[in-house]
Amino acid sequence: MTRDAAGRRSRKAELLGALLVALGILVLSQLALDAQPAFGFNQSPNNRNVSVDTRVNITGSRPEIIAVYLQDPITLAAGSLRVATCNVTVRDYNGFADIDTVNATFFNIQQSSLGAADDNNTHYSNGSCAVIAGQQGGAFANYTCSIPLTYYAVNGTWNCTGIVNDTSSFTGNGSGKTNISALFALNVTPLIDYGDMAMGDTSGDVPANVSNLGNRPINVTVRGYGTAFNDGLSFVCEQGNLTIDLEHFAANATAAYAEKQALASAYAQVAGLTVPKPQNASGTLNTTYWQLYLDLGQNAFGLCNGTVVFQAESPG
Repeated sequence: MTRDAAGRRSRKAELLGALLVALGILVLSQLALDAQPAFGFNQSPNNRNVSVDTRVNITGSRPEIIAVYLQDPITLAAGSLRVATCNVTVRDYNGFADIDTVNATFFNIQQSSLGAADDNNTHYSNGSCAVIAGQQGGAFANYTCSIPLTYYAVNGTWNCTGIVNDTSSFTGNGSGKTNISALFALNVTPLIDYGDMAMGDTSGDVPANVSNLGNRPINVTVRGYGTAFNDGLSFVCEQGNLTIDLEHFAANATAAYAEKQALASAYAQVAGLTVPKPQNASGTLNTTYWQLYLDLGQNAFGLCNGTVVFQAESPG
């Protein structure tokens, strides 16, 4: 055998050996792959961590109040009721038909709290708010909660908290705020009648009761006129007139005519008179006392009429 032939034979043997090694590696690799678990998730090298899919089906969701709407500010009605509305938007992913009840609590945040008892001064509740509209088959519904407020409900910042319950007894809540304005209002005895008098007479005391129809303590100011503001008269008579300074007033029942304040065309405060804020439907009142002197220097006759204007004022 020549040297060249021997070399070629050696190279063929080397190539055959390399081919057999490569085939062995491929077989071993395939065997290793066949031994792996047949799962559909991802694995890191050597199974150091494994990602697993998770799943749940929620069949009952909790209702939510997602918005609360209130008029702001609220002005009460003197001596009467003012109906305030607390409107809420509710969401229930089970559908709005799953909503059972919606109620609302309305309270003054300075003087009361959510769980306090109802009190016409500071705390109100509505246990059955009325549905306005809902999306058929949808998740949303709107409710209105009417709150009849008395005229003496305290002024300041108020909170409306709505609570929704569904048919599975799940609950949700939400709240909003508004302001109730201060209300200065009064009512007065409808007539101050001095009766029959002759020129030169001084009447006895005629009481005029002042009732507080607001939600704050009040002072009272008064002014007078005959037929028009600033005419300088207390009475216009069938014959002649009477000047405004002849009519006097006081908050003290024992004050003599000369000790009382003279009525004027401009507002003047009734000294010593404050009417407290009402606490209940009985209200509060105080009394003013009026007298008239028919000065002989003025001559009038017949039926006389005039006007006294009472005005509620803040005590300061």
